[in-house]
Amino acid sequence: MKKKKVNLRDLKPNSEEQHSHDDGHDHGDGSAFKTYIPSIISFVLLIIGIAVDYFDAIPQFEGWIRVVWYTLAYIPVGFPVIKEGWESIKKGDFFTEFFLMSIATIGAFVIGEYPEGVAVMLFYAVGELFQNAAVNRAKGNIKALLDVRPNEALVYRDGDYISVNPETVEIGEKVQVRVGEKVPLDGILLSNKGSFNTAALTGESKPDTIQRNEKVFAGSINLDGVIEIETTKEFKDSSIARILDMVQNATARKSKTELFIRQFARIYTPIVVFLAIGVTFIPYFFVDDYVFRDWLYRALIFLVISCPCALVISIPLGYFGGLGAASKNGILFKGASFLDAMTKINTLVMDKTGTVTKGVFKIKEVVNNSTFTNEEFMRYLMAIEEQSTHPIAKAILEYKAEGSDLEAKDVSEIAGKGLSGVVNGKTVLVGNKTLMTANTIKVPTETETIVESIVLVAIENNFAGYVVIADELKDDAKETITALNKVGIKNIMMLSGDKDSITQKVASELNIENAKGGLLPEDKLNEVEALKQNPENKVAFIGDGINDAPVLAASDVGIAMGGLGSDVAIETADVIIQTDQPSKVVRAIKIGRSTRKIVWQNIGLAFGVKAIVLILGAGGLATMWEAVFADVGVAFLAILNAVRLQKMNWS
Repeated sequence: MKKKKVNLRDLKPNSEEQHSHDDGHDHGDGSAFKTYIPSIISFVLLIIGIAVDYFDAIPQFEGWIRVVWYTLAYIPVGFPVIKEGWESIKKGDFFTEFFLMSIATIGAFVIGEYPEGVAVMLFYAVGELFQNAAVNRAKGNIKALLDVRPNEALVYRDGDYISVNPETVEIGEKVQVRVGEKVPLDGILLSNKGSFNTAALTGESKPDTIQRNEKVFAGSINLDGVIEIETTKEFKDSSIARILDMVQNATARKSKTELFIRQFARIYTPIVVFLAIGVTFIPYFFVDDYVFRDWLYRALIFLVISCPCALVISIPLGYFGGLGAASKNGILFKGASFLDAMTKINTLVMDKTGTVTKGVFKIKEVVNNSTFTNEEFMRYLMAIEEQSTHPIAKAILEYKAEGSDLEAKDVSEIAGKGLSGVVNGKTVLVGNKTLMTANTIKVPTETETIVESIVLVAIENNFAGYVVIADELKDDAKETITALNKVGIKNIMMLSGDKDSITQKVASELNIENAKGGLLPEDKLNEVEALKQNPENKVAFIGDGINDAPVLAASDVGIAMGGLGSDVAIETADVIIQTDQPSKVVRAIKIGRSTRKIVWQNIGLAFGVKAIVLILGAGGLATMWEAVFADVGVAFLAILNAVRLQKMNWS
């Protein structure tokens, strides 16, 4: 799969989701105040004008002086909107909210309702300021990611460490990271251990301790001592670049609700314009005391009320807020459409190794049947396993950090059976039952009932004991299944390439009734496609390996483990769990549901209030002030509702 190159220097938060009147600037303290100046000027002039009108304090405040005063109050907030409307018209897009606002307010001036014309534009501008503030707040998590992007790397070249741009560092180079600095590229730790703050990548605030030869991700902050890493990826393929790319592109993938509202607004706006024309002229043929000015005023109210600002602003903002809240929790949705899709999931299929288990073999049990002590028994076993690169050998060698003080000689690998060698003058066999049987060594029957991986040991042709090797369950694996049931996901299935006996044992520990092991990638794919044949099933699959990529692509929602997961799985998936915690799937579902709930609340609020005030306006029972509330007031309330997503807790 071809990856998109990300140039982080040019990367800025996507402003497409913002209302098109938003300038999208990232203001500093000084320039931020400048954005408020037009509204402040307009507000001051409007209040003075209304006060003079009401108290009749200045007799000369009439005629052209009054017109000029309110025009000066109108220009700071009205001119940008009229300009946007004109630019849209030049592009062939006539029926925009800018066009509606311009006609309504200019019309208000034509019939002498100057304060109301200014008020409509002023409140619209204030609503825009609140919207911009809300969008900037929702972008906070993305900006936090931009802030942690590494901007230099100390690379060992020509006998010394030199500072270079991370984009120039090649795979396999040695990089030094000092305390408090950001890891510039993905790599493996060369130092004995290191402590890192990975909050920007995973959403987890607690320090992460990494041991020698384990993975370190770009964007992590070194907390303890100078460390060295060996780079394993180029800068453009690093974890931080990948996250930024996914979050950046997420806002471009709109949900069906957003797309519907945008299409609806394009149809709805011209209808409203023609209805307003009808409100102005049709009563002439049916009303005896028809007064053009009165019906034009009602039509202008109708235009202001019907402006779709609340929908156009608040719905994308709601989804943007959901995406931001998810990334804050270490969950990356590749688009708003997947926030919606998560709310419909009723079937979850999961991989085993690396998904609900840690994907790291550990010694579960040591059974010593020899005359040696446990310590001596393990010294003989480790001496042989030091000659092997098998993952199980690595697990055995972790029994003692410094390894065995005995040396194995004449070690040979017996294909499909194990290893043989000489340790401390004694012949040692390490492997499976087939190896023992081939050497006429009797193995206890108890070993036949063990479902986990087992390493049998014989010393001097006598059975000496065995070690049980097992993958550990993740800390939150059990609570994940319980939490899934609580949120309504009852149909849970485990599919694994591991042997069926181990898969069934893990499934039993997790209370998963439906589990299958010994599956090839195509077998997993067939199982998921069989589930999808039932149209009522909305299937999510969660996995981490390269072999999971086909299933991730085929499921309704593909969820990948982003920490330990393969690049192919991450590229294919729709949702990335940065912390490798399966329990985050439950949180992703909750965030999706909260987002959808808020979006539909905003839709209901906008349509409900507008419908009521439209009817009142057409009947002459609503003034321009009610129209302002129905438009800008509802948009403001919808924005506040969407901002709630940033404060919610889904734990």
